[in-house]
Amino acid sequence: MSLPVHTKVIISVSMLFSAAIFGFFYAWVCSTMWGLDAADPRVAIQAMQAMNASVRNVVFFPAFFLTPLVLAASAMSLWRLRMNSSAAWFAASSVTYLCFGLVLTMAVNVPMNEALALKEVPTNLADARVMWDEYSSPWQFWNVMRTLASGASFLLATLGLLSLTGKTKYTAKNPG
Repeated sequence: MSLPVHTKVIISVSMLFSAAIFGFFYAWVCSTMWGLDAADPRVAIQAMQAMNASVRNVVFFPAFFLTPLVLAASAMSLWRLRMNSSAAWFAASSVTYLCFGLVLTMAVNVPMNEALALKEVPTNLADARVMWDEYSSPWQFWNVMRTLASGASFLLATLGLLSLTGKTKYTAKNPG
């Protein structure tokens, strides 16, 4: 199957971004938060405050904010080529990440992070433990939700990519 170069590029970027954001959220699930939970809560709070402040950067921006856009662009490009099945998978991937990855993060995790950033780290270990436990448990629950959603989004995009195999060659006679 032969796709136009611009379609190949946008699909490749879609796969890269969706895999990157899934991997980012997944790392928080299976290592970062468990490590912070095992640490002195005063250290965990300070570390989380520092990580939340540092994540707003140009390296994180494309995967977090642009993933639904490039997935939608892949869907539109495939629809123009009349590859509706593949386009539908990419569209579903875009909507899944947009609603349950990006919007969920902005509606739940970010406000929790901003509230934590405003708090002074208690010097008393017991007070710090209470503060950390009140933050960590709900934050992790919502992080698991966005991880599952971004994993589902990546899977949907993968299904879109796989559904391209076996298609007839694209011809430029009437592309859309």
